[in-house]
Amino acid sequence: MGVIRVEHTKDYTTMSNHHLRNGNLSLRAMGLMSKMLALPDDWDYTVAGLASICKEGRDAVRKALQELESEGYLVRSQTREAGTFSGNDYTLFETPPLTEKPSTVKPSAGKPSTDLPLTENPTQLNNVINKKTKR
Repeated sequence: MGVIRVEHTKDYTTMSNHHLRNGNLSLRAMGLMSKMLALPDDWDYTVAGLASICKEGRDAVRKALQELESEGYLVRSQTREAGTFSGNDYTLFETPPLTEKPSTVKPSAGKPSTDLPLTENPTQLNNVINKKTKR
């Protein structure tokens, strides 16, 4: 296969390939992530706003956002004003932060020691109680 060269003159985006190489993401989630990374920093990220600039509908955008969230690329937090819900804040990561996932490997019980028990007497704590301090 030949090599394709593109001359970058203006209006292009540089981003990490991490999300594009993640086999757990659908093509829809990869595309939405790429689209979100290409948008300006002051963009108002809402499901309706993202759906309006994409061919996909709100449900498809919502599903892609859930995928990105489950893989750690997106963190959503609800914002409140005067005690009522006002929207979501989105934090988008080109590479998900390292988080420890629970291990799926069963711990090994191991074999018990076959050594003989110690024959010497262990040291004992002083159990003598002073009668004067007990009053």
